[in-house]
Amino acid sequence: MEDAVIVDAVRTASGRGKPGGALSAVPPVELLATALRALVDRNGLDPARVDDVITGCVSQIGDQAANIGRYAVLSAGFPESVPATTVDRQCGSSQQAAHFAAQGVIAGAYDIVIAAGVESMSRVPMGSAVVGGSPYGPSMHARYPEGLSSQGVGAELISARWKLDRSDLDAFAARSHQLAAASAARGDFASEIIPVDITLPDGQAATHLVDQTVRPATTIDGLAGLRPSFYTEELAARFPEIGWHVTAGNASPLTDGASAVLIMSASKAAELGLRPRARFHGFSVVGSDPLLMLTGPIPATRKVLERTGLSIDDLDAYEVNEAFAPVPLAWARDTGADPAKLNPRGGAIALGHALGGSGTRLLTTLVHYLEATGGRYGLETMCEGGGMANATIIERL
Repeated sequence: MEDAVIVDAVRTASGRGKPGGALSAVPPVELLATALRALVDRNGLDPARVDDVITGCVSQIGDQAANIGRYAVLSAGFPESVPATTVDRQCGSSQQAAHFAAQGVIAGAYDIVIAAGVESMSRVPMGSAVVGGSPYGPSMHARYPEGLSSQGVGAELISARWKLDRSDLDAFAARSHQLAAASAARGDFASEIIPVDITLPDGQAATHLVDQTVRPATTIDGLAGLRPSFYTEELAARFPEIGWHVTAGNASPLTDGASAVLIMSASKAAELGLRPRARFHGFSVVGSDPLLMLTGPIPATRKVLERTGLSIDDLDAYEVNEAFAPVPLAWARDTGADPAKLNPRGGAIALGHALGGSGTRLLTTLVHYLEATGGRYGLETMCEGGGMANATIIERL
């Protein structure tokens, strides 16, 4: 079997996922095409050599419909012979794309493949794909007669069960912004962020290179004044154990962005004279309680550690998606992880969570962090809608 290696990994800087955000005027297919072009151009790779492009995207409707991966490939100027597909594992969609890509290389089905992800939450609002319909049939209603709640309620339930209070969540959120701002100031993101051409409100052309979602001035005191996002009297009656601590400040913001990772066999990289930067060391994917919904990273981490024979202490960094602050906090408490290794350059609360693009965004940041610090092993894991999670371990080369 071949090793599946990462040759390069890139991302756009985040844009606020609402009208007027830095990337809101850029169609998502163009965001993704920009990442694909940058990836092959940076490495002098003939795109005709790419066997497949696997793209993660959650809201596959409107501007993101009809297999956006394929149209991004064509928009990027790749030959028509290069295929693409688009997958949905909710927030872990592009992490799953990376799993499929690497597993295809290991199995011998691919020599060179790109895993990517995109989401324009300003143009395709979260939940658009189910407007006017329901993904639940009678069998689901029979199995869960009280109904499934939102991810926000899941985050509140995690806070209650792991005894996380408002100050815990706000402190973690402030940390995310502080780490991300410090990393940006040092230039830590310079090698992973690719430029995106945009048009400013006054009509002038510009280049977007800085994460718009990072708020360097964020403080615990400032966050303390925000109101709970998911409280209603009906939900409070249904879930009396909830303390209602989740706010817009300790959750990830709506975000626009794209990311892409160039994956190939070790032998193909050697043949092309390209330097492998990391290899895929282990994978896992699990289902979890769809009511809590966001606890999957805990069993996914245990599963990938068991499969690889590593311990949590063997890992040099963990990228645990900050969909809501309770998720990584509960994960760290349950796994015994070192808090200093958790999202060391900030997480999605600061850097944004462009749903389908987040998996390869976290992977991109993890590769660059391990290289900068000399770390060997890194873990990525992400909670997913419906109660699932992926976990990935990479080894820096």
